[in-house]
Amino acid sequence: MLALLDEAVTALKAPLGEEYRAQGWTDDLRREVQERISINRSVLRRHGTGMARHLRPRFDEWMEHGGVQPGRLRGLVGDVQRSLVEARAMA
Repeated sequence: MLALLDEAVTALKAPLGEEYRAQGWTDDLRREVQERISINRSVLRRHGTGMARHLRPRFDEWMEHGGVQPGRLRGLVGDVQRSLVEARAMA
């Protein structure tokens, strides 16, 4: 799970290309999602996956509200959310 979070943070740190902007991503949304994933990753690294039960990932709502269309980056963020929800259910 941490490898997936690392991958997402790396992808979200990169400047948005035209493809992602066309899908509805904005710099503000990208930064907000990247920051939240970074915080979740830090919590899990510091305190273990048992802390997943305290995390409330809402990336899908943010992307939906922002009008983000399907694509690689949205899929990756969706995978992060599913991973966190699954870890939360197991904690």
